[in-house]
Amino acid sequence: MIVEEIFIAAALIFVVACLALVFYLQKQMVKLRLKVDALTLLVKENDKHRETIKRELHELRSGTIGVGRRMLELEKKLIQQDAKLEEGSQQDPQARLYTRAMKMVALGAGVQELIEECELPKAEAELLIRLHGKG
Repeated sequence: MIVEEIFIAAALIFVVACLALVFYLQKQMVKLRLKVDALTLLVKENDKHRETIKRELHELRSGTIGVGRRMLELEKKLIQQDAKLEEGSQQDPQARLYTRAMKMVALGAGVQELIEECELPKAEAELLIRLHGKG
């Protein structure tokens, strides 16, 4: 009978220990479930944030491409305007004369040379040298 009582007591202790373990594990599962839920929420928020950034980046790329195209158009127009100005200066004999005079000044021509070669008045020759001269 003592053996039976010891066995029953041991079984009772084992059952109580198992129940305590079950309650402890359930409590840990609840904690883990709360952590998983919190992490799931963070992942969803990060996905939304990533999508927002992705959309903004796409908008920036589109804007940059548009600006680049506009810059190319403006560059073409500028080249055309430069060509027209050059063409106009080549057609105007007076402008060609001043262009030649400025090149001569850049090469170091003096007042007398400008007067003789370009048929400029002395005041204009001096002015060109002051404006475009090296010194």
